[in-house]
Amino acid sequence: MVLIRGLVREILTTGYLTVAAEEQLRQLLAAKKYDLDDFRAFKTLEQTAIRGRIHQESRPLRKAGLFHSELKNLAGGEMG
Repeated sequence: MVLIRGLVREILTTGYLTVAAEEQLRQLLAAKKYDLDDFRAFKTLEQTAIRGRIHQESRPLRKAGLFHSELKNLAGGEMG
């Protein structure tokens, strides 16, 4: 069984949070089968991400999506 704290340790070691790891964390948290150490590890990861100390693979995707929609609005919806 994959533990949240093991996944967090790997992410903090590499400094990189992949989309796949993000999804795995979501699934593990949704299952609600974690202990206090796992929860604390997740909160540490969350704070590290908020401070910008790890690179999140999903961030450029989100920014690009927002940027594209903003351009589309400025162009009156004419962009593909």
